[in-house]
Amino acid sequence: MAKKAEKTESKKLNVTLVKSTAGRLVNQQRTVEALGLKKLHQTVTVEDNPAMRGMIRTVSHLVTVTEA
Repeated sequence: MAKKAEKTESKKLNVTLVKSTAGRLVNQQRTVEALGLKKLHQTVTVEDNPAMRGMIRTVSHLVTVTEA
């Protein structure tokens, strides 16, 4: 059981918005909002899972990602 508790501790990613969403496709704007980003140079910490990786891939040209 102790190993299972350690595995549930997932990695985190720091996502920073570095380019504006103005003039971008609506799905890209909504993806940035769904990641929790509202302003340029704002950083949020998200779980590292396939869903978040897909969202980050969709807007990879607008954000930078580092491991937390």
